[in-house]
Parts: sequence; structure tokens; C-alpha cells
Amino acid sequence: MSRSAPPFARYEWMIAWRYMRARRAEGGVSVMTWISLVGISLAVFALIATLSVRAGFRAEFVDTILGANAHVTVFNSAEAQANGTLSRAISDYEERAARIAAVEGVTRAAPLIKSQLMANANGSNAGVEVFGIAADDLAAIPRIAEPLEAQGDIARFPEGVAIGSGVARELGVMAGDKIKLISPDGVKTAFGTSPRVKVYEVTYVFTAGRYDIDRTRLYMPFAEAQSFFNREGVADEIEIMVEDPDDVDKYALPILVAAGDRALIWTWRDASGAFLRALTVEDNVMFIIMAILVLIASLNITSGLVMLVKNKGRDIGILRTMGLTEGAVMRVFFICGAFTGIIGTAVGLVLGVLFALYIDPIFSLVNYVSGGGVWDPSVRGIYNLPAKLQLGDVISSVALSLVLSFGVTIFPARRAARLNPVEALRYE
Repeated sequence: MSRSAPPFARYEWMIAWRYMRARRAEGGVSVMTWISLVGISLAVFALIATLSVRAGFRAEFVDTILGANAHVTVFNSAEAQANGTLSRAISDYEERAARIAAVEGVTRAAPLIKSQLMANANGSNAGVEVFGIAADDLAAIPRIAEPLEAQGDIARFPEGVAIGSGVARELGVMAGDKIKLISPDGVKTAFGTSPRVKVYEVTYVFTAGRYDIDRTRLYMPFAEAQSFFNREGVADEIEIMVEDPDDVDKYALPILVAAGDRALIWTWRDASGAFLRALTVEDNVMFIIMAILVLIASLNITSGLVMLVKNKGRDIGILRTMGLTEGAVMRVFFICGAFTGIIGTAVGLVLGVLFALYIDPIFSLVNYVSGGGVWDPSVRGIYNLPAKLQLGDVISSVALSLVLSFGVTIFPARRAARLNPVEALRYE
């Protein structure tokens, strides 16, 4: 044990390993070590699990927005009509859609008719949001053309209507059944406007993955929607899809220019930006809270090392008289605490990764044990608890745990290094 020995020499590891294997008489130290190990493991597991669930929820939410809704919507500003009413109708929708589709980065520009009405079947009623759209444009919507589940044939869409699975469940219908659509803005007569009622075949039932979409949405062929809602020769808006929806703002100005006079635009970030910002704030708050839990678990290492230093006072005195330096003593006890942090972090990492990878069977088990109803899609918007394991989240969790674990060992390790060997051996 020469003074010129390099830091973290072999003998320092040997002494640290000997101290970590507490004897029966020093059982308190061993118990504190296990408590520290379990605490750090659970804290790291909780941190990784929380971050993965938050990332999965955000990814699923954004994916359902982008997969079933327009990335950019173009509509007209209100204009006064001869009869004194205001209108946002787009009369030159075909030319305008063609100009927008020519903008670099735009993958689709589809004229839409949008309205709301009542659907009726089997004695049940459901309020639905109608999207009048061309068959080719409907087939280009990812979450509709390739849904989680589907009934019927989307190719038969021009022969009837397509509805969400929530609407189908509410009305008790399936593909091939008939539903009645009732619109209050119907036929204009000398006695006023009478409701328009028409029966359509359900040719396609989709599950897009968002409760609010599946529960309210109905697609109708564009020309039929124009006739049904008295919109002959016009469209209500133009639905636009772009190549990079995450960077949708860069398309806004070119699209606005191509859309021409009276055009206004509304992006998916405008519609959902507040919710996404709330998720970001919640992510940051959750990380801080879970970091505090990791710190509390790491503080158990300090308690264990303080007890270990107290129990090993005589040994420290003997080692110092044999020539062990203060730095060597500090490193010995630092290794004891850091090793506990490393093992606890590794165990928590494995548990957290396994949780993220097998969240579906785990959640199914929890749902079964609790009797079902743990996850309400009408409140949360999506059907399952998602998890997305991201390398950045894993690295930040591991780094935080290791930094805190190493940091809390410094105080008791310095205390051991500064122990006066004379005082330690006075009563021996």
C-alpha cells in the first residue's frame, strides 16, 4: 500500500468489497445496504416507466391526430351574401385544391363538406359529425384506410357511408346494415325548412384508435354530401396533408399564397397546441417529482455509509497507521456507496425496460385483477395505455441515478477519511 499507488487501486477495491459483506454482528449495515438497493431500483424503475408512458401517450395522441385529421385546413373568411347571410363556402374548390396540391411538400389537398346531424338505427340515436369527401381522398387517410380494426370494404364507400366503430356500437349496426340520417337543414318549402331524412347503407366501419373520432365520425361521398346539405357547387373547406407534419409551420405561408384571396388556414398545432404544451409541462413536472424520489432513495446510501464508518472506526485507524492515505480511505467508502447505486440503477433499468416492453400484458393483468374499467377511453381519448421506450429517457434516468448515488457518498466517505487514527484506537 504505497503512497504512490494509483487511485482506485486493487487493494482499495478489495477492502471495499470486504466491508460490503457485512458480518452477522453488523447486520444493521447490511439491512441499510439492501434498503438502499431496493429503494434506488424502484425509483429508477418508476422514473423510466413514467417517462416511457408519457412518451407513448404523446406519440399515440399525435399519431391519431395526424393519421385521421388534416395537417392543415384551408377555409374562407366570412362574406356577406345578397340575402344578408354570411357564407364561408368555397366555390372554386377544385382549382384551389389543385394549386395547393402543387405546393412543395403537400401530399394531398381534398375538398370537404362538414356538418353535423342525427343518425338513427334500431331505435337508437347518435349525433355524428359528417365529412363529405371523395373516395380516393378517404383511401389516403392512414387511420381510416388502415385502421386498428375494420368491417366491410372501403372500396364500396361510394355506395353508402363509412362510420366509426363507436357510432356503430351506439346504433347497434355493422357493415351491410342501414342507418337513417336526419338533418335539420333540409328541403325549403313555402312553409319553411323541413328536416331532410335519408337512408344509407353502412359500407365500412373503422376503428381509428381515438375514442372521439370513432364515436362521432361519419364519412359520406362528396357529391352526395353536397346534395344532402344543400351545398351544390361548393365546398366548406380543403383538407391538406403534408410530408412533415411536425414542421407544419413552414408550409403555412406557401399554402396560404396558393389558396388565394379570402383564404384562412388552421394547422393541427393550432387545434391541439394547448394540449401538447400541457403535456410538455406535465412531463417536466413528472420528471422533477420522480427525480426527487430517486434522491430520497439515494439518501439511504448516506445512512448506510454513516453506520458503516462508525462500525469500522477501529479498522480505519489501523489502516491509517499502516500507511493508508486519506484519499485511499475516502475512495474505499466511495466504492461501497457507489457500488450500491450502480447495482440498484442496473436493476431499476432492467425493470423499467421490461415494463415498457410488456406493458400490454401487465396492464391486462391489472385490469383483470381490478375487475375491469381501469382505463376509460372516453376520458383519455385512446383505448390502451401506451409506452414508448426512448433512448434519451433511459440515459437521463440512469445518469440522474448514478450522479445522485455518487454525490451522496461523498459526505460519509470524507468523514471516514478525516477520522483521526489516534482517536479511533484510543480505547482499543
